[in-house]
Amino acid sequence: MNPSIPQQERIAALDIIRGLALFGILFINVKGYIVLTEGMIIPEYAGINQAIDTLILMFVEKKFFSIFSFLFGVGFYIFASRAEQRGDKPLWRFARRLLALLLLGVIHVFVFWGTILPMYALIGLFLLPFYRAKVTTIRNWLGGIAGVYLLALLLKLAMGGTVPLSSVVDFVISDTTLIFMMFLAGFLAAKADWIRRIGQLKKRIRLVQLGSLPIFIGLSVWIWTAAQHGAEDLKLIVSLSAIPGVLLYATSLFLVLEHQTARTMLQPFARVGQMALTNYVAQSLIGSLFISIMGLETVSPANVVLIACLIMIVQLVYSSLWFRYFKMGPLEKAWRFMTYGKKQTAK
Repeated sequence: MNPSIPQQERIAALDIIRGLALFGILFINVKGYIVLTEGMIIPEYAGINQAIDTLILMFVEKKFFSIFSFLFGVGFYIFASRAEQRGDKPLWRFARRLLALLLLGVIHVFVFWGTILPMYALIGLFLLPFYRAKVTTIRNWLGGIAGVYLLALLLKLAMGGTVPLSSVVDFVISDTTLIFMMFLAGFLAAKADWIRRIGQLKKRIRLVQLGSLPIFIGLSVWIWTAAQHGAEDLKLIVSLSAIPGVLLYATSLFLVLEHQTARTMLQPFARVGQMALTNYVAQSLIGSLFISIMGLETVSPANVVLIACLIMIVQLVYSSLWFRYFKMGPLEKAWRFMTYGKKQTAK
């Protein structure tokens, strides 16, 4: 068994996963960089475009923003616990950090209507009561929320529009619930110290990985079949695949990143993840620029893949260059200033 990664490298591993999650998010967001206008027709896709669209539903949709949300929860605990160690007020400081994120998110709405930042800031406030909670309490809450979420999805799939209290069920299965669930899962993982003990927990992590694999494969086949037949419940099936998808991806990445070779190969993504806020906002600007240059009125799935890859290449390059001269991203520096209200020493 390889020894557990030291703390400084563990944070690098989290940054790598965050950078990869940002890449995955691009495959969903690129289509949204074109402003939808009234009467605008979204074409039906066939052939290679239909196949690509379905593959994105199978392997990307709901999975990568969920991983990003999980890492937000991890970051909340790390931030708050370090604030407390410094003698600061952790809950007040994090609440201020969320309000700053809300302000940045509201500004970003004017650039990209589909930005997740305001929702992250508001949902993040619901994490505050869990900071003092015991690990067992958090685990019970997480299990309960996940159980209700999955049950509501299954009810909706089975009963469709006839499900009782449909508006309540629709809220339960919404992205709001999924995001909070992932926030809480990440917070639990950090508070229980699982993140720093990947090496010690390898056997359990592999069990989760192997247990989620057949479920994910089965749901992926279901998504493919439903997409080919134009099933009305396709979105519900995709939502159902989110949790097993996140479990499979996250466990696989953490296990792979136990190896130095993998961490070295994926190190450029760590730089992207290290300035995740800047890069998330920049993606909408770079994506809109590429779409404008290409003269696209709609973005086909094939174009989504091309533009997402181009954006990530640009971000891999400039993120690496940026950290040769600066210690944090420009929006991270602004966010930090808004959080602490004083000038920072970082370049």
